[in-house]
Amino acid sequence: MSNPTQAAGIHKKRFLSQFMNNNENDKKKFKADRSLCSPSRVLHIRQIPSDATEAEVISLGMPFGKVTNFLRLKRKCQALLEMDSEEAAAAVVNHCNYSIPHLHSQPVYVQYSKHRELKIESSPYQARAQAALEAENAIERRSQAVPSTYAVEGGHRPYQGSVLRIIVENLHYPVTIEVLYQIFSRFGSVLRIVTFTRNNQFQALLQYADPMNAYYAKMNLDGHSIYGMCCTLHIEFSKLGSLEVKYNNEKSRDFTRLDLPFGDGQHPPELPMAPAYGTQNFIIPSYTGAPGFAPAMAFTPVATYSFPVAPAPLGSVAPTSAVPAPVALPAVNTVPANSVLLVSNLNPEAITPHGLFILFGMYGDVHRVKIMFKKKSNALVQMADATQAQLAMGHLNGQKLYGRVIHATLSKHQIIQLPPEGQRGNGLTKDYSNSPLHRFRKSGSKNFQNIFPPSDTLHLSNIPPFVTVEDMENLFENIGSTVKAFRFIQKDCRMALIQLGSVEEAFHALIELHNRDLGEKHHLRISFSKYTI
Repeated sequence: MSNPTQAAGIHKKRFLSQFMNNNENDKKKFKADRSLCSPSRVLHIRQIPSDATEAEVISLGMPFGKVTNFLRLKRKCQALLEMDSEEAAAAVVNHCNYSIPHLHSQPVYVQYSKHRELKIESSPYQARAQAALEAENAIERRSQAVPSTYAVEGGHRPYQGSVLRIIVENLHYPVTIEVLYQIFSRFGSVLRIVTFTRNNQFQALLQYADPMNAYYAKMNLDGHSIYGMCCTLHIEFSKLGSLEVKYNNEKSRDFTRLDLPFGDGQHPPELPMAPAYGTQNFIIPSYTGAPGFAPAMAFTPVATYSFPVAPAPLGSVAPTSAVPAPVALPAVNTVPANSVLLVSNLNPEAITPHGLFILFGMYGDVHRVKIMFKKKSNALVQMADATQAQLAMGHLNGQKLYGRVIHATLSKHQIIQLPPEGQRGNGLTKDYSNSPLHRFRKSGSKNFQNIFPPSDTLHLSNIPPFVTVEDMENLFENIGSTVKAFRFIQKDCRMALIQLGSVEEAFHALIELHNRDLGEKHHLRISFSKYTI
């Protein structure tokens, strides 16, 4: 007679066999369309890293409601997660479709299961899973309840408050309010930031509009480095319910109050534009979830997310202001390895591989571009490495190009395949691996110090001495740009700033005029400016 443990093992094998058989015939269909299954409170989670813990997998569902049951299919790198209601399960699926969660720097995929509920025989393994589930639920019960949009919509409360305390270690490069804003705004609307130094450590307090945003930011960014192996973020929830900011300057910023003084009689600095978070991407995100919803810095922690950052920073997300680029180091193990981006909602009548090469080349070296033959509104862009991919995604996702808001996310493809030799491929696939227009090929290049968010103000350089203000204004106006202001910034007139009618116009001008021959072997160089005119 078999003992209870053996019997439980047989029950589990039967359940797993039934589960896998139900899905075996639908594998291709499953990958192509995750929404085929009807809503269920049981969720199917795929591609779970083998070293991920039960607690990390369970925490994917915790922010959206109570997790009532859990089954880990470890050999298949899958799991089944049962929520307390279909509404809670729907919230998880919707969020994961919006921003792919990551565990240990690997994307995991969530969809409805064909099972309506989980009924699992007891076993020593399942006892461990239940213990992990009970521990996670206990932590949630102890957490401070703070209202959020999810509380209003689904009756669920967020995980913690909306204010984060951030400590930056190994501060080899400056970390400014702009850098923090670009990184953390990938996860939601940032209201206020206060920076200070305590115990010889650079620290910051950052307040989100919604506690759920703070939760995901902490889960995805804690432990990540902004630049390679330095400027490491350590994040915890603050006991403060809100931040009070009196001045808008280099140490504090209230993004909801443009009228605050600078503190010494000067005008307040220009505030960053609100991120396109919530209107289309995400990280937005932006790669990003509870234990790891993806986005860009070394883009991925407990549960990982990716976000943009300076050229060599955070292999995963957050754009940065003028900050020296770190020495080229191997990507940290928390950065998703994929360097290929899927860019969607492009204008098929206007976009070209060259246009994408120039635009995405602002944030990294583009090696290959492929516009989809059957759906020319979609394209793949292969960057030099995962860090640059996260950086480009963080800066360009949600921007308007040729009349459309484009979306940039990490692709499932690891490389763009070139057409067979001798075939042109309709000119939709281009290899730029050896292009002389790469900005970041040389280690220590000054270009690493000049990576800024998209702006309506462009920095122009390599202008020949015989070119006048009128010549430059005509150059931009001839391609349809509205020139609002122009001025040379050097006595020899080799560099200048030009302000156009919009960020979208700046994109068009960049694509059309970067590397334009102005005569006497002077090819115009264009980048986004940190300053306005």
